Amino acid sequence: MPVVRQRLTMSEESRPALSRYAKLRFDGVRQRWVILAPERVLAPDDIAVEVLQLCDGDRTVMQVIDILAETYTADRAEIASDVLSMLRALAEKGFLIEGRES
Repeated sequence: MPVVRQRLTMSEESRPALSRYAKLRFDGVRQRWVILAPERVLAPDDIAVEVLQLCDGDRTVMQVIDILAETYTADRAEIASDVLSMLRALAEKGFLIEGRES
């Protein structure tokens, strides 16, 4: 019987956090941030790193989007679309989990 993997649903109410197997670290050799996971290394860009640093399992995606919109004085709808897309992709790959409930 095949193993069915449950997909993590990511919305503005989600409280994403890195899974216990994934670590965001600065790699001194590469001079860049990487996500380390068993047998995988992902090199996110600077904006993705900033988003991931805000994903602590306590903040909602909505709060992360609001912080970024204020920091960059940017259109919230555009930021929301980009952030949700990125977080969904990382969740599907197993790098993110649902964090704590309020």
